[in-house]
Amino acid sequence: MISRRRVLYAGAGLSLGAGLLPAWAKSGGAGNRGIFKLAADEFDLTVGHAAVTIGGRSGHAIAVNGTLPGPLLRMREGETVTLRVRNTIDEDTSIHWHGLLLPFTMDGVPGVSFPGIKPGETFEYRFPVRQSGTYWYHSHSGFQEPMGLLGPLVIDPAGADPVAADREHLLVLSDWSFEHPHKVFARLKKSSEVYNFQRRTIADFVQDARKDGLNATIADRGAWGRMRMSATDIADVTGAAFSYLINGHATADNWTALFNAGERVRLRIINAAAMTIFNFRIPGLPMTVVAADGQYVRPVETDEIQIGAAETYDVVVRPEKAQVYALVAESIDRSGQAVATLAPEAGLVAIAPPLRARPILTHRDMGMDHGAADHGSMDHGAMTAAPQRHDHKQGVGVDMVATEPTNRLDEPGLGLESAPHRALRYSQLRSLSPNPDARAPEREIEIHLTGNMERYMWSFDGVKFSHVDKPILFQEGERVRVTLVNDTMMTHPIHLHGMFFELVVDDSDHKPRKNTVNVKPGEKLSFDMTADAVGDWAFHCHLLFHMHAGMMQVFSVLPRAPDAIRDAVRPAPQSHEGHH
Repeated sequence: MISRRRVLYAGAGLSLGAGLLPAWAKSGGAGNRGIFKLAADEFDLTVGHAAVTIGGRSGHAIAVNGTLPGPLLRMREGETVTLRVRNTIDEDTSIHWHGLLLPFTMDGVPGVSFPGIKPGETFEYRFPVRQSGTYWYHSHSGFQEPMGLLGPLVIDPAGADPVAADREHLLVLSDWSFEHPHKVFARLKKSSEVYNFQRRTIADFVQDARKDGLNATIADRGAWGRMRMSATDIADVTGAAFSYLINGHATADNWTALFNAGERVRLRIINAAAMTIFNFRIPGLPMTVVAADGQYVRPVETDEIQIGAAETYDVVVRPEKAQVYALVAESIDRSGQAVATLAPEAGLVAIAPPLRARPILTHRDMGMDHGAADHGSMDHGAMTAAPQRHDHKQGVGVDMVATEPTNRLDEPGLGLESAPHRALRYSQLRSLSPNPDARAPEREIEIHLTGNMERYMWSFDGVKFSHVDKPILFQEGERVRVTLVNDTMMTHPIHLHGMFFELVVDDSDHKPRKNTVNVKPGEKLSFDMTADAVGDWAFHCHLLFHMHAGMMQVFSVLPRAPDAIRDAVRPAPQSHEGHH
């Protein structure tokens, strides 16, 4: 490995329709036999317009170096990297390095940590690489991310990698719409269910009446009607508007990852979708989860993972036979999917499984009396008339309150509760290394995830970001427990910039360290964080339209003399124990 290596990529403005893809995203039939390790410390990136062809249709993208997704940026822990980003489009742009620990002025969030990159200008990001793992990068400006401004980022550990693998492939999951994101957002503001074509029918009513009884079914439908909500409102933007992609390829492209029988294959899975939570599975092939959000975890074998927007998972699979497997990324509402092929040779095609039945929301997803819900006797009307048990605003931006939120970390995710196979639960994750700060929290803050689905308004504590008058303050080095309460009926992937947090799954010092967590409907969960990064850090829902509509805040870490704190916090060890 040459420690100082400069990488120059192709310029922008080239057509993806002509087949220009980064090497890592090409199919096995085009010679991609897996990612080789070649870390660099300097990168030149150009943001520009590009033509794309997806599923036989032509479209327009804002891309990095002319490719969708952008080039793989591979770095090495312990080095200092320089990334020069040139803006050739006619609007401000930015790149945020998702999950990286860096100075807040390098975080890339316009209006929070830097002013953005003006048209015609070049901004130089420079920071030390303090971690290893699977991450990604994307624009934090307007609606550029769903138009293609995203790409993978992999950091190799300074020492030996604790995950042993014979081969590895990147799987970047994304959603693409030929409608302009501004138009999609405008449609949602007019009707939040405009893309929901999976509403319940007369046939569903008859089936439910046979199962639950006629009176209970009539009462249930009436209650949903009074709330002006739909039990099938799982995703705001569905397969009716989105094409779902793996590495920029639709299912018909048959993107192929190659393997030899018996090999340990590491799959670095990145959900880079703007608005889609994916359920990922490989029918007939178990997966061993070895990392989450770039952080090593004790190995956990499972068959399916619900991956929130912005989450990353590393899994190891070991196909013993030279047969074809389907890599399936199905949207949480089951309105569409992207399927790729895992095969022993190029030219083989995995059979795409049929879409499964769409999930149905229940009283549990409302954060209400679960026992009563089981008997069909809940008063749905109480949702909008709930008492103000929490200290947040109850104006037009809040249409419901979870009166009895519950911890759902031991549940695999909406729609996977009755899966006939194993589905990963957050409660199964444990950090491979001891948590770097074992202190108990000094204080606790509670943040409510709020919204008015009918008006498509989203916020924290009933206040959208444009109306926030001050950030949430922390003192450098303090240990804080943050409790999130989801008062809405949608799953929200909540992301904290600049710091990792420990998800409170138990009382041990091996809690999973993450930067993004899926908060299920009606859920109340907690994470502990050490405010060890001075500066202003974005905190938001990673469903882009939710963030754009107001579900965002700023965590501001104020400096103080750190001597006593530093003595109490041990450095994060790079443990290599426990892996294959």
